[in-house]
Amino acid sequence: MFTGIIEEIGSLEEMRRGSSSVVLSIRAQKVLEGTRIGDSIAVNGICLTVTELPPGRFEACAMHETLSRTSLCDLHRGSRVNLERALALSGRLGGHIVAGHVDGTGRLLKMQKDGPAVLLQFQATETLLRYIVEKGSVAIDGVSLTVADVSAGAFTVSVIPHTLSHTTLGERRPGDAVNLETDVIGKYVERFLLFPPNTAERASPQNSSITREFLQKHGLA
Repeated sequence: MFTGIIEEIGSLEEMRRGSSSVVLSIRAQKVLEGTRIGDSIAVNGICLTVTELPPGRFEACAMHETLSRTSLCDLHRGSRVNLERALALSGRLGGHIVAGHVDGTGRLLKMQKDGPAVLLQFQATETLLRYIVEKGSVAIDGVSLTVADVSAGAFTVSVIPHTLSHTTLGERRPGDAVNLETDVIGKYVERFLLFPPNTAERASPQNSSITREFLQKHGLA
């Protein structure tokens, strides 16, 4: 489990491609402290298992499922990536609960100054937007952010200068793809409501009656 609080920006040294997987070699410093083979590190919000620890870097393998759901294939040698080690039980949950299991990708539509902060609007599919709510949490390339607004086909977040300078979000430009992980709690709530225990007849998410109005009526939104 992660928090969405980025520890450092690493750089991709090498990407070795196989028939249905890739091995990433990433140069880093801080996230290597105390890290052992088998530990988890989130790379742009993607939970990857450390397989090798050469000096000054780590290696991790990403399989086809990960490649199909994320923007990993857009990376190249020299690409800067957000890095976070898995949360220690003694640590603070400074962001929100992030599993490191990316739901899909979105694209940056526009950037707009908002005082010292910057408003970033991202395009996303309706499949993802159903779990993104105003004032809720979303992880963008592994960065924990609060949703400022949700509209048709898009959502907006407000990013403070510190986050822009300490993550790769400050380097993003309109059209860039980003990894999105929606709030895991919302997905479980929907799952439990759609599949109640001891019920033979189960609802289909495509025909779900779970709407914003339903959640508001039951005090869940």
